[in-house]
Amino acid sequence: MSNAEELVVKLSAKGLTCATAESCTGGGVGSAITAVAGSSAVFKGGVISYSNDVKAYVLGVSRDLLARVGAVSGEVAGQMAAGARRVIGADIAVSLTGIAGPGGGSAEKPVGLVWFGVATAARIATERRVFTGDRAAVRSAAVAHAIDLLSAAADGLEGKG
Repeated sequence: MSNAEELVVKLSAKGLTCATAESCTGGGVGSAITAVAGSSAVFKGGVISYSNDVKAYVLGVSRDLLARVGAVSGEVAGQMAAGARRVIGADIAVSLTGIAGPGGGSAEKPVGLVWFGVATAARIATERRVFTGDRAAVRSAAVAHAIDLLSAAADGLEGKG
């Protein structure tokens, strides 16, 4: 069973829902989840916030924060996840913002850097990961990790069912 299938089974059993806010993966997390039969019971939707305007206008990420720390940061990932959870109305939301490459990296923010955010009613957590490989490999690894983060967050929540 894939990690997306395991997530759908877990969320279904607990009566929980999830949402996504994706930048560098362009909807890959939502696509992986909705490829699973029965996902409509648990996946409420996602926002592909590739531009800073969408991060700000749709998800409510602070423009000052975007200007100060940049889109690829833990602070922005946290606000993206919180915004997706709020706008979509899910129990758990995951966000991703990163540099998939091949260009765009720097010493401080290398190609392969992805920041993740996870928001529940009780907390917002962020995590920094650096993946290796080409653009497709970075995006694929980020999608898999985001699904694992949703699953871990679901483990920590009481079910509604």
